[in-house]
This record gives sequence, C-alpha cells and structure tokens, in this order.
Amino acid sequence: MNGPMPMTREERARLAHEIAERALSVHGENIKAIGIYGSAARETDAPFSDLEMFCVLRSSGQDDDCEWAVGAWKAEVNFLSEDVMLRDAASVDGLWPLTHGKYFAVRSLYDPEAFFAELRSAAESPDRDDFRRAVCGVITGELYELAGKWRNVRVQGPCTFLPTLAIETATYGAMLVGLHHRRCFSTRALVLPEALGMSDRPAGFDALCRLVMAGDLSKPDAILCACESFWDGVIEWAVRNGYDCMENRRIPF
Repeated sequence: MNGPMPMTREERARLAHEIAERALSVHGENIKAIGIYGSAARETDAPFSDLEMFCVLRSSGQDDDCEWAVGAWKAEVNFLSEDVMLRDAASVDGLWPLTHGKYFAVRSLYDPEAFFAELRSAAESPDRDDFRRAVCGVITGELYELAGKWRNVRVQGPCTFLPTLAIETATYGAMLVGLHHRRCFSTRALVLPEALGMSDRPAGFDALCRLVMAGDLSKPDAILCACESFWDGVIEWAVRNGYDCMENRRIPF
C-alpha cells in the first residue's frame, strides 16, 4: 500500500459514479438513493481526500459501512435504511455540529424519488428545545467530566495527559458554540477556527483555542490556567443564556 496518492476532483467524481453503478447492480430495486457527502459533495476536496457516499436502502433497520483502501485511494459507502437515516438526521446530540453537516449537503448520483430533499428537511426539523438539551448535555456530560480530569492531574498527575485534555476541552467548547448557533462545521479540520468566527462565545474559549491551534501545549500551568478560565466562562455563559444545566435535587430519581 503506497497511498494515499493525489487524485483530481474529476477522477474522484468518476470513481463515485463507478461505485454507484456497482451498488445498483448488486442491490437493485432495494436502493432508494445514492449520493456523495463530505468534502467531495461540497467540492472542497483536496488531492488526498477520501470519498464518502450514502447508499440508501428501502429495507428497514439496516446500518452497515463498507470502507476500503485500494493502494492509491480510499472510499467509504454507508449502506443505510431510509428509516435509520431520517431518524438520525432529525436527532441532536453533543457532536451534532460535527456529524450532521453531511445531511445538509448531499450531491445526488441517483435519487428518483427526491429522498435527499426529505433528508435535509429531517435535518432541519429539530427545535430550540432539542438544541438546549444538547447544550446542557455537553456541559454536564463532557465539559464537567473534563474539568474533573484536569483538576485530578493538577493534584496527582500525570501532566503528560494535559495536552490531550486541552484538545478535547477546546473541541467540546466548539461543539457548545455550534449547538448554540445551530450551525454545523464544514470539516473537522476547521472546527476551532469556525467556532472562533461565531458570536457569543464563552469567556476563555478563544485563549484555549489559540493555545491548542498553536500546538503550544508543553507548559502544564498554562494549560491548566486556560482550561480553568474557560470553565469559569462556560458557567457564566450558561447562566447568561438561560441554560439550566445543574440538578437542584441531590438525587433526581
């Protein structure tokens, strides 16, 4: 294996059509739609980008991935039932800003029944309360736990874990900002820069992001200070925006 090797956008498009034709010949009438997602769908793919595709099936309950490399290139085809896709598209969780952009920008290769328009409508269906619950889930389910971890490191080490914690904290901070604005990030590589371009960010978020983006993660005290400042900013930001994340009852059941 010598890959990945450079491929032009036109070559990647031809490959997608070849894969689609193969899927249609194998699955026949069970196929409802086939499309490209990710950078190739947005036509922002770079020379070494892989190819990601949906193959939508009429049969219910199916969720299988076929991912392979052929030396110079790599492709992934998600074989998903239409019910599975519509349900997932309409859901909101803590990683929504990173995972759901694929539902808003599908490049159709085969879609005789306009399924991808229906898929986009499903992705647009969550309401304000769905996003508020997801925001609270990120604060209590992810950032609160990360705060406990870096405070444990401060007490007992090992400091070698701090760079990882800083990256995870900044990433979930970006998810918080994306959920707050109900906006998806265009790609994983741009999560932090795009979050910095959104308004109403928690205090301390910018400084933590810039520390991470610069790769300046060799000083434990600086990392701890940035993480603690951001956590303080998250608490203030949540109160200011009406996110009631903390449970008033000692045990809520």
